[in-house]
Amino acid sequence: MKNVLSGFSLRGLAIAAVLPIVAASAAAFGQVKPSIQSSDLFSHLAFEGGIGAMGINLQAATDLNAHLNLRATGNFFNYSISNVNVSGVNLNGSLNFGSMGLAVDYYPWPGHGFRLSPGVMLLNQNAISATGVASTGTSLTLNSQKYYSDEASPINLNARLGLNTHPQTFTMTTGWGNMISRKGGHWSVPVEVGAAFTGVPTLGMNLTGYGCTVKTDAATNGESCVNMATDATAKSNLASQVATYQKDLNVLQVYPIFSVGLSYNFRIR
Repeated sequence: MKNVLSGFSLRGLAIAAVLPIVAASAAAFGQVKPSIQSSDLFSHLAFEGGIGAMGINLQAATDLNAHLNLRATGNFFNYSISNVNVSGVNLNGSLNFGSMGLAVDYYPWPGHGFRLSPGVMLLNQNAISATGVASTGTSLTLNSQKYYSDEASPINLNARLGLNTHPQTFTMTTGWGNMISRKGGHWSVPVEVGAAFTGVPTLGMNLTGYGCTVKTDAATNGESCVNMATDATAKSNLASQVATYQKDLNVLQVYPIFSVGLSYNFRIR
């Protein structure tokens, strides 16, 4: 009997010792954070810097819920060239990009980076411009008619390609990477690809100075030389040539969006 009682006592002590450990383990298990963090409205803020098809890219984002972020974008880039000779024309050119927009990032699976992002471009000032002077005897072909630049008053050109037919327009992109990761962590490298529905680019061109239909007249400002800005035939030929170029541009209905950057997020409430 003494051995039996002794056995029960040992079992009781063992159970009493194990129960607190089991209870503590169960409580700890219940407090383990899920692999996907909850995301309250405007609880995080993120900033990103990168590069893309519209230049230097800056972005800011905040979370709306576990599946949605609200994101603001801005792009800018300016570049100029001077005194570049192309087929006898001394060119100066500039590339001027500036745009702003808003997008909603939808993550079907919050724990993964894939997203779909409908948005709107609120500002679009993207354009390319160029000026040039044709050296003496250099020919420009307008609507099959050649004009040779006059020595005394050479042909000057001024051209602009506008990439902002619709300054406010819709955008649609997809990508990988969440500026506000639902798995925790502060850093991410988002990639985005898509398009802005900017419409067909617009082309404008003006000519001044004198052009000669006979090459030998270019050195002497001969009878075939005409004022390119006022001569009716020259203006008509220029308009026809610009229309041909514009027709070639009609296939470009959208502007590509591509960007990659480095972002950092933090909790604000």
